[in-house]
Amino acid sequence: MQMKRRGFLAGSLAGLATPMLAQANVWAAVADAGRSLDQCHAIMIRQAGRTVMRERFRGPGLDRAVPIKSVSKTVVAALTGAALDRGELSSIDATLGEVAPGLIPRGADPRVAGITVENLVTMQAGLERTSGQNYGGWVSSGNWVANALSRPFVTEPGARMLYSTGSFHILGAVLSEVSGQSLLSLARERLGQPLGIEIPAWTRDPQGRYLGGNEMALTLDAMVRFGEMYRLNGQFGGAQVLSSDWIAQSLQRRTQSLFSGLDYGYGWFLGTGAGVDYALARGYGGQIICVAPEVEMTLAITSDPMRPARSGGYFGDLKRLIEQQILPLARSQVG
Repeated sequence: MQMKRRGFLAGSLAGLATPMLAQANVWAAVADAGRSLDQCHAIMIRQAGRTVMRERFRGPGLDRAVPIKSVSKTVVAALTGAALDRGELSSIDATLGEVAPGLIPRGADPRVAGITVENLVTMQAGLERTSGQNYGGWVSSGNWVANALSRPFVTEPGARMLYSTGSFHILGAVLSEVSGQSLLSLARERLGQPLGIEIPAWTRDPQGRYLGGNEMALTLDAMVRFGEMYRLNGQFGGAQVLSSDWIAQSLQRRTQSLFSGLDYGYGWFLGTGAGVDYALARGYGGQIICVAPEVEMTLAITSDPMRPARSGGYFGDLKRLIEQQILPLARSQVG
């Protein structure tokens, strides 16, 4: 099935290279490519502030909030920037021992206190992962923050990326501690209101903290608005939602994913396709927000949240769709 999908994408790209292809059919061909991927639910693309494609192929209606899975991590990263902008966090290098010592469980490794905000937002805390095969045991524990912080160090903080929802859950707890508000309240006040989007309540841990890094839900349009705010250097609708400095820092390489090979900034995977740099938020099943400022483009993709999307499978198909088809078309439309 994957071979057929990949062949279709290659064939579509070859067809789009034909000089006689009418402008009106350019984005329709992208829709055809998306429709051929049976996990793909919907795609929306905005370029230069104009919606050039908004198609639902299957699944929930476009007006419904759907699970964005680990795209939630990018939302928590944005809220980290908001806390820094407001002075609630002194710096990205502030340590857990400095900003939220009450979160550190008794008997934790002394190095836990030295884990920085940057270590958490780049998933370089050094602690054993809570994702993958460890996820079920972690969320079955009685205290998700304490469980994540009590895990053994498998590398030193800052040494390398260890993809772990626990890192972002700890970060969400830190944001609640320094602001005195729940993660839901922060998300609604600092992102939902200025972006004009609804953010439904989502999963909470046994202590009542909203899960940082998974289980949020947004509509396709809301996902695009969030991405557009990053594309526009933190602005949306005339308001400065996040500082331009945070946006610039977020989209710089900090580490690299061992799974996809993509670089990683503050909550964003970073790649290049057709000579165009892009930033990508990725969630289980194939939930995606992609921002490419050079070609003035933001896109969102929703997919079946119950089926895996591995780098060698469906996510690889989506990555090729973006890099080999969408970005070349977007580049052809600017200037």
